[in-house]
Amino acid sequence: MAASTWAFTNGARTKLLDGTFDIDSDTWKMALFTDGSDIGAASTTYALVTNEVAHAPATTGYSTGGIAVTLNLSGTTTVTVDIATDPVWTTVSASLICRYAVIYEVGGSVLCWSDLDVASITVTAGNTLTVAAHTSGVFTLA
Repeated sequence: MAASTWAFTNGARTKLLDGTFDIDSDTWKMALFTDGSDIGAASTTYALVTNEVAHAPATTGYSTGGIAVTLNLSGTTTVTVDIATDPVWTTVSASLICRYAVIYEVGGSVLCWSDLDVASITVTAGNTLTVAAHTSGVFTLA
């Protein structure tokens, strides 16, 4: 599934510019959240975002906290940030239901989030969900 354009939280731009976030050396994860989540511009830390998909690795293939992702930088005049390898969740015996993907610094703040669809998506048992960043990467600084 190709994610929508990624949206920054209110504090993410400042954290990028003041060096709090180090895109290519910090440890990042992508987590999934339900349509009841409060993820949005005012979100601060991963720990405070509500309604993460339930931990059920043996059935839905999802573990609390999501999957580690590596963010890569490319370019010089225009710099693009992208996910090195798109995260994949494979369901086992139950459906995985989610709406949002969130990229956050492990132990820290939310960088950005994406609305995966206009409503919740359901990945049925035995299938996979791959969250591709976006055709233009996670974001570009020009």
